[in-house]
Amino acid sequence: MSGTLSNVYNNVSNALLINAEAMGKLQEQASTGSRINRISDDATSAFKVLGLGSQQKSLDNYINTITETTDSLELSSGIIQNIISSLSNVRSQITQVSSGIYTDDARERTAEGINDILEQVVTLANTKNLGQYIFGGGNTETAPYQVERTDGRITSVTYHGSLQNRNVEVADGMQTNPLLVGEEVFHSDNRGDCLFFGSTGSQAGTGTSNIEGDTWLTVTGSEGNWNLSIDGGLTTFTSDGTDTNLAVINSTNGQVLYVDTTQISETGVDLVCSPGTYDLFGMLISVRDLLKNDANLSESQIKDFQDTILNSVEEINSLLVQKEVSLGSKINFLEGLKESLTDMKYTAEDESTRLQEADIAQITVDLTRREILYQMSLSIAGKVLSVSLLDFI
Repeated sequence: MSGTLSNVYNNVSNALLINAEAMGKLQEQASTGSRINRISDDATSAFKVLGLGSQQKSLDNYINTITETTDSLELSSGIIQNIISSLSNVRSQITQVSSGIYTDDARERTAEGINDILEQVVTLANTKNLGQYIFGGGNTETAPYQVERTDGRITSVTYHGSLQNRNVEVADGMQTNPLLVGEEVFHSDNRGDCLFFGSTGSQAGTGTSNIEGDTWLTVTGSEGNWNLSIDGGLTTFTSDGTDTNLAVINSTNGQVLYVDTTQISETGVDLVCSPGTYDLFGMLISVRDLLKNDANLSESQIKDFQDTILNSVEEINSLLVQKEVSLGSKINFLEGLKESLTDMKYTAEDESTRLQEADIAQITVDLTRREILYQMSLSIAGKVLSVSLLDFI
């Protein structure tokens, strides 16, 4: 008999415990609003929720990266637009000067204005965003453009940034570069044949010259003993007038201009243009120096060279317009990608919520049913366990 009573007690206790645990779980779900509060509640759904949570964090990281990348690219685009506007002003001033509207004094003032523009664009090209130089490519810690000055004026601008991009991941398996390589933005790379403008009679040699932008070729001496220089007379190269491919070297940068000297007939200064190799800064330096007439050119030479040098302004302007359009397309693509990733994130959040969210109405019904069952169990257990020895006499 004792064994039977013991079994009854154990069974009743276990039944009450199971029912109490079920009510506790339902009460927890009702208070938290979550169907899964621990992995044991629903291992399969809990695993899915963890995966969705990881996906949301990954998407959040991508979205933040795209936001930072877009901000950087929009800043770069704004700077390029600013420079394009400045070049429009330069082009207008050169046109007015070449038309003869400006006096020498006005031309000097125009040169100073272009010098101010040069100073401005160097500053813009060295812009930092979040502690990084935006036109330095992969080198974000050093100013990409360094200048050399003579008597306070910029005489050369050299790129010291990286020629490699620093890519960031903006989606699974997709990368882009938030920082630009300045050499690709402000420097043409489509070399054409050298063009000679002037009265000395010098012509292009048979060799492939590597000069860039505009170069001033100075011819001195006399027939049979011509001296040629492209570095302002720092170094000269002599020809008897029979050389068809004389290498004239710039001692300051190592660039070489091959000259055919057979048609040289007089001394003077020629402008040698290398289309497809202009850079923004060198072009502005050339325009400024031409207007200041540091080479002591005649009025007719200045007018001829002004017409010619306008082509270099157009070349750089076209390059910058292409870069600005390309940046606009990239920004639009990234904005679209950001929207897609945001939609994916919301979908993952909705799915996670669906898996976790408790059905309060159903929980209320289940909890009421459990409470009634628990009360009934207590009542029955009270009657069963109230058996005494008298009941067996």
